Amino acid sequence: MAFFLKVEEKLIIHIVGAGPKSNTITEITQKDENQILIGVDNGAHYLIEEGLIPEAIFGDFDSLSNENLEKIKGLVPNVFIYPPEKDETDLELAIQWAIKQKPEKIFIHCVTGKRLDHEFGSITLLIKFMNSGVPIKIVDEYNEIYVILQGTHFISKLQHFKYVSFFSLGANVVNLTLKGFKYPLTNHLLEIGSSLCVSNELLESEGSISFSEGIALVVRSKD
Repeated sequence: MAFFLKVEEKLIIHIVGAGPKSNTITEITQKDENQILIGVDNGAHYLIEEGLIPEAIFGDFDSLSNENLEKIKGLVPNVFIYPPEKDETDLELAIQWAIKQKPEKIFIHCVTGKRLDHEFGSITLLIKFMNSGVPIKIVDEYNEIYVILQGTHFISKLQHFKYVSFFSLGANVVNLTLKGFKYPLTNHLLEIGSSLCVSNELLESEGSISFSEGIALVVRSKD
């Protein structure tokens, strides 16, 4: 069952996963009424440690003690407990619920680092939900990761993320054109597995990427 919340426009949802705790959690504030926090398994505990009460939590919660779980259940309005054996990951179920709330964008925290299978699985979920109509980004203190489809996209220069990398996912990226970057391209074929577009940099306040076919993974990062 989905619980639809009465929210205003420009709703932002933050999903906190159960991976290594990211410093990006400390940047979340509950003072913004147009913001929903979701905890996935131990991510619920991360939020409460920061004094942030999630609107919903998802998981089997096998990583939490019974005492902590009962405490969280007493604070959180929407609790979704699933068995460990299921077809979807807890994060996927949380994203499905988040999209139904019709947010402007979704940020996913604490899903990078440590186990590579979990990290790669989280990134592939960006592809699964790329046609949802909701921009979804994975963020940590060193990276911002998202997927874009064919067309023209503008990228603003950010002081805290010096590098911008592009990767082809699923199929070659056709007619890739980069403008405003240190290493520009015009109508280039970016093949799967190519490292050509790793660690590019913006020269101007804004650059653009355009392509006619394919799916591009964008990774903004810093050292």
